[in-house]
Amino acid sequence: MILKKYNKNQEISVAIDCVIIGYDQKKLSVLLFQRQVEPFKGSWSLLGEVPDAKTSMDKSAQDIIYKLTGAKDIYLSQLKTYGDLDRDPLERVISIVYYSLIRVDVFKKIDLKKYNAKWFDLNEVPEIILDHNQMINDAVSKLREIAKTKPIGFRLLPKLFTLPQLQNLYECLYSNGFDSRNFRKKILSSGFLKKTNIKDKSSSRKGAFLYSFIDSNQFVEEKTKDTNIKDVFEF
Repeated sequence: MILKKYNKNQEISVAIDCVIIGYDQKKLSVLLFQRQVEPFKGSWSLLGEVPDAKTSMDKSAQDIIYKLTGAKDIYLSQLKTYGDLDRDPLERVISIVYYSLIRVDVFKKIDLKKYNAKWFDLNEVPEIILDHNQMINDAVSKLREIAKTKPIGFRLLPKLFTLPQLQNLYECLYSNGFDSRNFRKKILSSGFLKKTNIKDKSSSRKGAFLYSFIDSNQFVEEKTKDTNIKDVFEF
């Protein structure tokens, strides 16, 4: 039996775009790519392309990151789909967007200039094409939602870290400062952390105790137990 297409008159392209947000222990940045083809050649955009018809969306997203940056095994999760009729001037394009929050030093051995890619401070993003700015904003909103109930610092901080280091990560993510004593009290009650007997004395004689995440072998969205810490951040 010969099967017919659902709609032989429909011509729609599907693209994949990746919002890669990086943390360098001081600030959050987004990885952008300078387009090498028209339309918008020379403009900054998210990393993305139109995949072939024989590869899954998840695999295509990983392939895009590898091809454009040389990085393998970067965690990506699907954010949402963007399908406004006029979002691309060339043709009707539906974009499936993936996001990731990683440590910037994952890319330290990669020559980003070779791939026409560059990190930009999340608060100083240049003019970018199409609706990519909305994609970045949506990815940040998603990460903020995750951080309400999950240990978002996993894979972003050193294996052992101080509470001020953890607080800085949250303050960068929420673009807001938190009372140190309140943050310490609430974050320790969350059940995310394990205190060690080791001290970091790099900033004071007394030093600060180092902590680790209890469930350090699992990513924040997979098997970690939900713990509501919304009141830490006064949502």
